[in-house]
Amino acid sequence: MAITSANQLELLQTAEAVAREKMIDPELVIQAMEDSLARAAKSRYGADMDIRVNIDRKTGRATFARIRTVVGDDEVENHHAQLTVKQAKDHLKDPSIGDEIIDEVPPVDLGRIAAQSAKQVILQKVREAERDRQYEEFKDRKGTIINGQVKREEYGNIIVDIGRGEAILRRNEKIGRESYRPNDRIRCYIKDVRREARGPQVFLSRTDPQFMAELFKMEVPEIYDGIIEIKAVARDPGSRAKIAVISFDNSIDPVGACVGMRGSRVQAVVNELQGEKIDIIPWNADQATFLVNALQPAEVSKVVIDEEAGKIEVVVPDEQLSLAIGRRGQNVRLASQLTGLDIDIVTETDESARRQAEFAERTKLFIDALDIDEMMAQLLVAEGFTNLEEVAYVEIDELLSIDGFDEGTAGELQTRAREHLEAANTKAMEAARAMGVEDSLVEFEGLTPQMLEALALDGIKTLEDFATCADWELAGGWTTENGQRKKDEGVLEKFDVSLEEAQNLVMTARVMLGWVDPTELASAEVEEIDEEEAQA
Repeated sequence: MAITSANQLELLQTAEAVAREKMIDPELVIQAMEDSLARAAKSRYGADMDIRVNIDRKTGRATFARIRTVVGDDEVENHHAQLTVKQAKDHLKDPSIGDEIIDEVPPVDLGRIAAQSAKQVILQKVREAERDRQYEEFKDRKGTIINGQVKREEYGNIIVDIGRGEAILRRNEKIGRESYRPNDRIRCYIKDVRREARGPQVFLSRTDPQFMAELFKMEVPEIYDGIIEIKAVARDPGSRAKIAVISFDNSIDPVGACVGMRGSRVQAVVNELQGEKIDIIPWNADQATFLVNALQPAEVSKVVIDEEAGKIEVVVPDEQLSLAIGRRGQNVRLASQLTGLDIDIVTETDESARRQAEFAERTKLFIDALDIDEMMAQLLVAEGFTNLEEVAYVEIDELLSIDGFDEGTAGELQTRAREHLEAANTKAMEAARAMGVEDSLVEFEGLTPQMLEALALDGIKTLEDFATCADWELAGGWTTENGQRKKDEGVLEKFDVSLEEAQNLVMTARVMLGWVDPTELASAEVEEIDEEEAQA
């Protein structure tokens, strides 16, 4: 067909119709038409030419123009679309680099193949514009709930019609063995919105913990208004969940508000989650109190927190053990997710047996090292002494405060403890030297002979070896694999070296070796302090 013979207003009418159907800007459709006509013209006049088409937005008239750009003498790469300043003087009065020479060319007749090609270009551009529109529309709705209609199922994944596009609910994001049929209504959580090769993808979820949090926000006005805040959520989808809430108004009970009159509010959430049982727990800033609440309905006797390891030990009565752990470990697992801590549950009997074993072990240590009787050793342990260093270097007044200890006894104990430690240091240093530990590491401040021996056993024998260590390799740490926390034993962990102390030792070694500029290290520390103060 010839553009000149076609109804020129038909182009604008077509653009308007396509834009309305796809819900995109008509200008994008017209630009796509211009690109497609330009491509068709290039196939007629030559692919090397720079042909541009302009469609008048009022009349629909298409104007074809050939563009040639003025470039430097050495920059001409395409003689059909570029020319030098000298060549441009035949067309322009005073040409300069960057000027364009525009010559109108006759409109082209679109043959069958050219028309088909133009159509493909328009469809492609419209599709891209539609994808951009869909992405822009849904990217800000990430983290919210959306209602949709099931369109079809593909390999266990559900394709959902969400109005102006489609979303996918993967089979691992469905609750239990949920099944849906076409045209079923479905409510989901928008977990992610991403640009992908085939267009924007909206990923839905019904198992995400935040789905339950958003459902409570819809059912409980106090949460929506910010009077009550959801601090943490943990779910075993389709089975059980725990949600921690706090109220900023003393007159409002956060748990009662979430439960509702006769359980109406929580029941609405339970029904949406296929009968998932929900424990609503009052949040508390004190970790121990919060954990006791999180382990409900089990009773807790004692809580011991190891903040450095991110681990917590809970002591429960013997008869409460199975209730605290829950079926297949569900209760303690959800409590762990809720608090963000690794929880060990032990019975009162086991904890008592362990304490007795530790007491006996420390008692034996003092008997063997200090050559004292059992009663005196037990007195030291009962007063809180755990190792020889504490006995050797503690203020003598602390020893004198023990019943039956006079100055002579206290002084003799400290002398024996120091002699034993010095002998152990000498033995450890000899062992480290025998294994090849070099002077550079021996003279490094902060490492005891026992530490040097432990490092040598691990193959760390020079200051360079030590400087290549990571802080967690020395102090130990925790990693998470497949949702399970795993302990990484540190070379110096048994010497109570903290992660921060290990980091300082390693950085000092790197500065001594010239691997790190001390001024850069100081500026980094200042920035870290400023950041902590800003957060505070």
